[in-house]
Amino acid sequence: MKNQVSASVLSADLLHLEDEIKRLEQSGAEMLHFDVMDGIFVNNISYGLPLLEQVRGATEMILDVHLMITKPERYVERFVKKGADIVSFHIEATDDVIGTISAIKNAGAKAAVAIKPNTPAEAVFEFLPLLDMVLVMTVEPGFGGQSLIPETLRKVEIIRQKAQDIGLDLDIEVDGGINADTAPEAKKAGANVIVSGSFLFHADDMKKTVELIKKGNKC
Repeated sequence: MKNQVSASVLSADLLHLEDEIKRLEQSGAEMLHFDVMDGIFVNNISYGLPLLEQVRGATEMILDVHLMITKPERYVERFVKKGADIVSFHIEATDDVIGTISAIKNAGAKAAVAIKPNTPAEAVFEFLPLLDMVLVMTVEPGFGGQSLIPETLRKVEIIRQKAQDIGLDLDIEVDGGINADTAPEAKKAGANVIVSGSFLFHADDMKKTVELIKKGNKC
């Protein structure tokens, strides 16, 4: 599996976002991670379609959109049209998982489901053949700067093993609490797409930090 870093825009300096994107492009990070929050599914509100459209016009980086919203099926096509390359939605936020996956793929993007820390790994099993990626939340969704919940990494192991058992080359992404200690643990568990926010944006050497996250070594 290719190891990739997805930089969380939530931790960027939004007043100077174009400069932040240029730094990321030079760092070797492959993706920009957009946390879209509606204040209903999670207790916070972030940004949405207008910002995504502006960023799409400023970079060719992969735009990794994480929808933390109720009834995501209502909006996935619009996010793809505004530039999303990957759309992750929460399995807990919709009654139509298969329909939402189909809507994302029909719009031309890769589809991923996300699960909260209390949702069992087995909840995604039936959907794995339809997916490009699974996003395992390693913190409670809605706010940055939290500490990784160690028990969530066991779910990464379970999903990776299940994917291998059924012959799938599946990306597994982790989001939340990534730092010098937890990045290697997430990789060891089977994650290959690592979301990094404050740890990455506040690093003295962003390029070196990206390289170390990808290698899974202590930083």
